[in-house]
Amino acid sequence: MENKKNKGIVCDVRKCVYHDKDNYCTASQIAVGPSYAESSSETVCATFKPNDCEDCR
Repeated sequence: MENKKNKGIVCDVRKCVYHDKDNYCTASQIAVGPSYAESSSETVCATFKPNDCEDCR
C-alpha cells in the first residue's frame, strides 16, 4: 500500500522512507520533539526512518 503525500508537510530528508519525490512527507502522522526545544534548530522529526536509497543525495 502506497502512502499519500501530505501536502501540509514539506520534507527535504531524502534518506527517509516517508520522503516523496516532490519533497512531501507520506507518513500518516508525524512526531516532532524534543519537548524542551526552544528553537527550530533544536527540533527533530521523531518519525524519521532511514531507507536504503543509494541514489538519494
